[in-house]
Amino acid sequence: MVVRRLPFIHRPPVHRTGAPVLEASNLTVQYNGQVALEDISFRLDSGERIAVVGPNGAGKSTLFKVIVGVLGPTSGEVKVAGHWPGGHICIAYLPQRSQVDWAFPVTVADVVMMGRVGRMGLLRGATRRDREYVQQCLDEVGMSDLAERQISELSGGQQQRMFIARAIAQEAELMLMDESLSGLDIPAQEHIFHIINMLSQRGVTVMLSTHDLNLSSEQFDRVMLLNVRLLGLGKPSAVFTPERLRQAYGGHLRLVETEDGVMVLGDTCCEAS
Repeated sequence: MVVRRLPFIHRPPVHRTGAPVLEASNLTVQYNGQVALEDISFRLDSGERIAVVGPNGAGKSTLFKVIVGVLGPTSGEVKVAGHWPGGHICIAYLPQRSQVDWAFPVTVADVVMMGRVGRMGLLRGATRRDREYVQQCLDEVGMSDLAERQISELSGGQQQRMFIARAIAQEAELMLMDESLSGLDIPAQEHIFHIINMLSQRGVTVMLSTHDLNLSSEQFDRVMLLNVRLLGLGKPSAVFTPERLRQAYGGHLRLVETEDGVMVLGDTCCEAS
Protein backbone atom coordinates (compact mmCIF):
# COMPACT_ATOMS: atom_id res chain seq x y z
CA MET A 1 0.00 0.00 0.00
CA VAL A 2 1.30 3.45 -0.96
CA VAL A 3 0.68 6.14 1.63
CA ARG A 4 0.45 9.65 0.21
CA ARG A 5 1.22 12.64 2.33
CA LEU A 6 -1.53 15.22 2.18
CA PRO A 7 -0.14 18.55 0.92
CA PHE A 8 -1.46 20.53 3.90
CA ILE A 9 -0.08 18.17 6.53
CA HIS A 10 3.61 18.78 7.07
CA ARG A 11 5.97 19.71 9.81
CA PRO A 12 7.53 23.16 9.74
CA PRO A 13 11.32 23.17 9.37
CA VAL A 14 13.30 22.93 12.57
CA HIS A 15 15.47 25.96 13.18
CA ARG A 16 19.17 25.31 12.80
CA THR A 17 21.10 26.08 15.97
CA GLY A 18 23.30 29.14 15.60
CA ALA A 19 21.90 30.13 12.20
CA PRO A 20 20.91 33.78 11.65
CA VAL A 21 17.18 34.40 11.77
CA LEU A 22 17.38 35.65 8.16
CA GLU A 23 20.12 35.45 5.55
CA ALA A 24 20.11 36.40 1.86
CA SER A 25 22.94 35.39 -0.46
CA ASN A 26 23.32 36.92 -3.94
CA LEU A 27 19.54 37.21 -4.24
CA THR A 28 18.23 38.26 -7.68
CA VAL A 29 14.58 38.45 -8.74
CA GLN A 30 13.28 39.22 -12.24
CA TYR A 31 9.74 39.94 -13.46
CA ASN A 32 9.09 39.54 -17.19
CA GLY A 33 12.70 40.31 -17.95
CA GLN A 34 12.84 43.29 -15.57
CA VAL A 35 15.18 43.11 -12.57
CA ALA A 36 13.36 43.79 -9.28
CA LEU A 37 16.24 42.82 -6.98
CA GLU A 38 19.86 42.31 -7.96
CA ASP A 39 22.60 40.49 -6.06
CA ILE A 40 21.27 41.21 -2.55
CA SER A 41 23.22 39.76 0.39
CA PHE A 42 22.69 40.40 4.12
CA ARG A 43 22.03 38.68 7.43
CA LEU A 44 19.89 39.60 10.43
CA ASP A 45 20.01 38.33 14.00
CA SER A 46 17.29 37.82 16.58
CA GLY A 47 15.76 40.93 18.09
CA GLU A 48 16.95 43.40 15.45
CA ARG A 49 14.73 46.25 14.27
CA ILE A 50 15.41 47.03 10.61
CA ALA A 51 13.86 49.79 8.49
CA VAL A 52 13.82 48.94 4.78
CA VAL A 53 13.97 52.25 2.93
CA GLY A 54 13.89 53.11 -0.75
CA PRO A 55 11.86 54.82 -3.48
CA ASN A 56 8.89 53.39 -5.36
CA GLY A 57 9.97 50.37 -7.39
CA ALA A 58 13.00 49.75 -5.17
CA GLY A 59 11.99 46.13 -4.50
CA LYS A 60 10.94 46.39 -0.85
CA SER A 61 7.70 44.41 -1.19
CA THR A 62 9.42 41.97 -3.55
CA LEU A 63 12.02 41.26 -0.89
CA PHE A 64 9.30 40.58 1.67
CA LYS A 65 7.50 38.18 -0.70
CA VAL A 66 10.70 36.19 -1.22
CA ILE A 67 11.33 36.01 2.53
CA VAL A 68 7.78 34.77 3.16
CA GLY A 69 8.20 32.18 0.41
CA VAL A 70 5.39 33.22 -1.94
CA LEU A 71 7.89 34.32 -4.59
CA GLY A 72 10.94 32.39 -5.67
CA PRO A 73 14.25 34.03 -6.57
CA THR A 74 15.67 33.96 -10.07
CA SER A 75 19.06 33.20 -8.55
CA GLY A 76 20.66 33.22 -5.14
CA GLU A 77 18.85 32.19 -1.99
CA VAL A 78 17.14 33.26 1.20
CA LYS A 79 17.28 31.21 4.37
CA VAL A 80 15.17 31.60 7.50
CA ALA A 81 16.85 30.08 10.56
CA GLY A 82 18.99 27.98 8.22
CA HIS A 83 16.24 26.72 5.90
CA TRP A 84 14.58 27.82 2.67
CA PRO A 85 11.44 29.97 3.01
CA GLY A 86 8.10 28.22 2.84
CA GLY A 87 6.60 26.12 5.60
CA HIS A 88 7.85 28.42 8.36
CA ILE A 89 5.18 29.37 10.86
CA CYS A 90 7.62 31.70 12.60
CA ILE A 91 7.26 34.40 9.90
CA ALA A 92 4.45 36.93 10.22
CA TYR A 93 3.61 39.23 7.31
CA LEU A 94 1.64 42.42 7.89
CA PRO A 95 0.28 43.57 4.52
CA GLN A 96 -0.26 47.09 3.29
CA ARG A 97 -3.71 48.25 4.37
CA SER A 98 -4.72 48.80 0.74
CA GLN A 99 -4.33 45.05 0.14
CA VAL A 100 -6.88 44.06 2.82
CA ASP A 101 -10.62 43.61 2.24
CA TRP A 102 -11.84 45.56 5.24
CA ALA A 103 -15.47 44.78 4.38
CA PHE A 104 -14.92 41.07 5.06
CA PRO A 105 -17.25 40.12 7.94
CA VAL A 106 -14.81 39.09 10.67
CA THR A 107 -14.09 40.47 14.11
CA VAL A 108 -10.77 41.51 15.59
CA ALA A 109 -10.66 38.31 17.66
CA ASP A 110 -11.29 36.24 14.50
CA VAL A 111 -8.28 37.79 12.76
CA VAL A 112 -6.01 37.26 15.76
CA MET A 113 -7.19 33.65 16.04
CA MET A 114 -5.98 33.13 12.45
CA GLY A 115 -2.50 33.43 13.88
CA ARG A 116 -3.08 30.23 15.85
CA VAL A 117 -3.91 28.07 12.81
CA GLY A 118 -0.28 27.13 12.17
CA ARG A 119 0.02 25.96 15.77
CA MET A 120 -3.39 24.26 15.97
CA GLY A 121 -3.42 22.63 12.53
CA LEU A 122 -6.26 22.81 10.03
CA LEU A 123 -8.08 19.80 11.45
CA ARG A 124 -8.35 20.97 15.06
CA GLY A 125 -10.66 23.64 16.37
CA ALA A 126 -9.67 26.35 18.82
CA THR A 127 -9.45 25.23 22.43
CA ARG A 128 -10.10 27.30 25.52
CA ARG A 129 -6.34 27.71 25.82
CA ASP A 130 -6.18 29.13 22.28
CA ARG A 131 -8.98 31.57 23.03
CA GLU A 132 -7.30 32.66 26.25
CA TYR A 133 -4.04 33.15 24.39
CA VAL A 134 -5.76 35.31 21.76
CA GLN A 135 -7.20 37.44 24.55
CA GLN A 136 -3.72 37.77 26.05
CA CYS A 137 -2.35 38.90 22.68
CA LEU A 138 -5.08 41.53 22.42
CA ASP A 139 -4.25 42.72 25.93
CA GLU A 140 -0.62 43.19 24.94
CA VAL A 141 -1.48 45.54 22.08
CA GLY A 142 -4.17 47.38 24.05
CA MET A 143 -7.15 46.05 22.11
CA SER A 144 -8.91 43.65 24.47
CA ASP A 145 -11.97 45.90 24.53
CA LEU A 146 -12.22 45.73 20.72
CA ALA A 147 -12.17 41.93 20.41
CA GLU A 148 -15.71 41.68 19.02
CA ARG A 149 -15.55 44.76 16.82
CA GLN A 150 -15.82 44.32 13.05
CA ILE A 151 -12.52 45.09 11.34
CA SER A 152 -14.19 47.71 9.12
CA GLU A 153 -14.79 49.84 12.22
CA LEU A 154 -11.13 50.14 13.19
CA SER A 155 -8.87 53.15 12.81
CA GLY A 156 -5.59 52.80 10.92
CA GLY A 157 -3.56 52.40 14.10
CA GLN A 158 -6.00 49.82 15.48
CA GLN A 159 -5.78 47.86 12.24
CA GLN A 160 -2.02 47.60 12.55
CA ARG A 161 -2.18 46.66 16.23
CA MET A 162 -4.66 43.91 15.33
CA PHE A 163 -2.18 42.47 12.82
CA ILE A 164 0.62 42.67 15.38
CA ALA A 165 -1.62 40.78 17.83
CA ARG A 166 -2.09 38.13 15.15
CA ALA A 167 1.70 37.89 14.79
CA ILE A 168 2.06 37.47 18.56
CA ALA A 169 -0.63 34.76 18.51
CA GLN A 170 1.35 33.08 15.75
CA GLU A 171 4.41 33.15 18.04
CA ALA A 172 6.31 34.80 15.20
CA GLU A 173 10.07 35.22 15.43
CA LEU A 174 10.36 37.32 12.26
CA MET A 175 7.79 40.05 11.55
CA LEU A 176 7.61 41.79 8.17
CA MET A 177 5.66 45.05 8.22
CA ASP A 178 4.91 46.40 4.74
CA GLU A 179 4.31 50.18 4.97
CA SER A 180 2.55 49.61 8.29
CA LEU A 181 3.07 53.20 9.49
CA SER A 182 1.82 54.88 6.33
CA GLY A 183 -0.93 57.41 7.05
CA LEU A 184 -0.82 57.00 10.83
CA ASP A 185 -0.69 59.98 13.15
CA ILE A 186 2.15 60.41 15.66
CA PRO A 187 0.32 58.92 18.70
CA ALA A 188 -0.62 55.82 16.68
CA GLN A 189 2.97 55.44 15.47
CA GLU A 190 4.31 55.81 19.01
CA HIS A 191 1.95 53.10 20.25
CA ILE A 192 3.16 50.72 17.56
CA PHE A 193 6.82 51.46 18.27
CA HIS A 194 6.20 50.72 21.94
CA ILE A 195 4.92 47.28 20.91
CA ILE A 196 7.79 46.73 18.45
CA ASN A 197 10.32 47.52 21.16
CA MET A 198 8.60 45.05 23.50
CA LEU A 199 8.78 42.32 20.85
CA SER A 200 12.41 43.12 20.09
CA GLN A 201 13.28 42.58 23.75
CA ARG A 202 11.73 39.11 23.42
CA GLY A 203 13.99 38.30 20.47
CA VAL A 204 11.50 38.99 17.66
CA THR A 205 13.18 40.43 14.57
CA VAL A 206 11.19 43.21 12.88
CA MET A 207 11.61 44.47 9.31
CA LEU A 208 9.47 47.48 8.38
CA SER A 209 9.39 49.07 4.94
CA THR A 210 8.92 52.82 4.92
CA HIS A 211 9.56 55.99 2.93
CA ASP A 212 10.21 58.05 6.06
CA LEU A 213 13.95 58.65 6.37
CA ASN A 214 13.68 60.65 9.59
CA LEU A 215 11.55 58.00 11.31
CA SER A 216 13.99 55.32 10.19
CA SER A 217 16.89 57.25 11.70
CA GLU A 218 15.14 57.83 15.02
CA GLN A 219 13.46 54.50 15.70
CA PHE A 220 15.50 51.66 14.20
CA ASP A 221 18.74 49.90 15.13
CA ARG A 222 19.79 49.58 11.50
CA VAL A 223 18.47 50.70 8.14
CA MET A 224 18.55 48.92 4.79
CA LEU A 225 18.76 51.35 1.85
CA LEU A 226 17.42 49.60 -1.22
CA ASN A 227 16.97 50.47 -4.86
CA VAL A 228 17.04 47.15 -6.73
CA ARG A 229 20.54 46.71 -5.31
CA LEU A 230 21.47 46.93 -1.64
CA LEU A 231 23.05 50.36 -1.25
CA GLY A 232 23.74 50.15 2.46
CA LEU A 233 22.90 48.29 5.66
CA GLY A 234 23.92 49.61 9.03
CA LYS A 235 23.40 52.47 11.46
CA PRO A 236 21.37 55.31 9.89
CA SER A 237 24.24 57.80 10.27
CA ALA A 238 26.52 55.50 8.25
CA VAL A 239 23.98 54.56 5.57
CA PHE A 240 22.16 57.85 4.92
CA THR A 241 25.11 59.62 3.32
CA PRO A 242 24.59 62.14 0.49
CA GLU A 243 26.19 59.81 -2.06
CA ARG A 244 24.03 56.82 -1.14
CA LEU A 245 20.83 58.85 -0.92
CA ARG A 246 21.48 60.26 -4.38
CA GLN A 247 22.06 56.72 -5.65
CA ALA A 248 18.74 55.64 -4.17
CA TYR A 249 16.53 58.62 -4.97
CA GLY A 250 18.28 60.52 -7.73
CA GLY A 251 16.69 63.93 -8.24
CA HIS A 252 13.69 63.18 -5.99
CA LEU A 253 15.58 64.37 -2.91
CA ARG A 254 17.11 67.73 -2.12
CA LEU A 255 19.97 67.27 0.32
CA VAL A 256 21.60 69.95 2.43
CA GLU A 257 24.72 69.04 4.40
CA THR A 258 24.82 70.67 7.85
CA GLU A 259 27.06 70.36 10.89
CA ASP A 260 24.57 67.85 12.33
CA GLY A 261 24.40 65.70 9.21
CA VAL A 262 22.29 65.65 6.07
CA MET A 263 18.99 67.53 5.94
CA VAL A 264 16.40 66.03 3.58
CA LEU A 265 14.20 68.71 2.02
CA GLY A 266 12.24 66.50 -0.33
CA ASP A 267 11.21 62.87 -0.45
CA THR A 268 9.08 60.45 -2.40
CA CYS A 269 5.85 59.26 -0.84
CA CYS A 270 2.96 57.30 -2.31
CA GLU A 271 2.77 53.50 -2.22
CA ALA A 272 5.64 51.15 -1.65
CA SER A 273 6.84 48.40 -3.95
